[in-house]
Amino acid sequence: MDKLYTKIKYKTIAVITVFLFAFTIFSNTILANSFIYDLASKNDSNKKTDESSISTIATPEFNFQSAAQILMEPTTGKILYANNENEKLLPASVTKIMTMLIIMEQIDSGKLKYTDKVKCSANASKMGGSQIWLKEGEELTVDDALKAICVVSANDVCVMMSEHIGGSETNFVKMMNDKAQQLGMVNTHFMNCHGIDEENHYTTAKDIAIMSAEIINKHPDILKYTSIWMDSLRDGAFQLSSTNKLIRFYDGATGLKTGSTSQALFNLSGTATRNNTTFIAVVLKAPSSDIRLQEVKQLLDYRICYL
Repeated sequence: MDKLYTKIKYKTIAVITVFLFAFTIFSNTILANSFIYDLASKNDSNKKTDESSISTIATPEFNFQSAAQILMEPTTGKILYANNENEKLLPASVTKIMTMLIIMEQIDSGKLKYTDKVKCSANASKMGGSQIWLKEGEELTVDDALKAICVVSANDVCVMMSEHIGGSETNFVKMMNDKAQQLGMVNTHFMNCHGIDEENHYTTAKDIAIMSAEIINKHPDILKYTSIWMDSLRDGAFQLSSTNKLIRFYDGATGLKTGSTSQALFNLSGTATRNNTTFIAVVLKAPSSDIRLQEVKQLLDYRICYL
């Protein structure tokens, strides 16, 4: 009897052991599959979240003090943020973006060379505002003229170049307005090539973004000039320091143009590139130079931080 009991006991233990072994393997398989499924689900979820964040970024709550702002991706022309972008305002020296655009068109079409020398007229030498104090009869190469316009916003050089290209500033301004219409800048009208306040001289944040996109897309060589922080003219005798602090204090900044007068206040069309992606941020009628800089940086940060 004892032998029978012992035999049954060992058989029972063996069966239980086999059952437990089989159950352990089965359970582990289920748990492993469940873990793999959960991990895959989490990866898919993360992937969807990442893709969503790239394609759709919530509009931030900016607290701007300027009158108008816009953020544009220049390759597609897509507007990523805009506020009062069609309000007609005084552009001040941001006007010079169109002057620069006409000059670059002349160069890239072969009508003008960087090495060409341009002579200053009596009219150009009498310009006020920001200038390099050209003397009547003084000559500058086109290369140096672009430096003076892009870096220190020289009004006298703008007039000199406008007279050289158009025959007169009046003719050149007509070229500017014709180009504005061609680009679809429907809320813009220029009265001069430099941006000094004048009746019937106006534009908008959106139109400035449009002409900014045109120049950097079609004539990217301009960025060699607009990205200069410091340089010199007249064989080093005349020092240049950029009016655009974005160039020095913002990573990836490439330009583009500042402007300020007592009526226009402080304007800036700022461009920056990171990871081969460029954005244009325009701020008009900011109460100070520092505020226009900070607001342009906010706009650029809004998209660039996601690259």
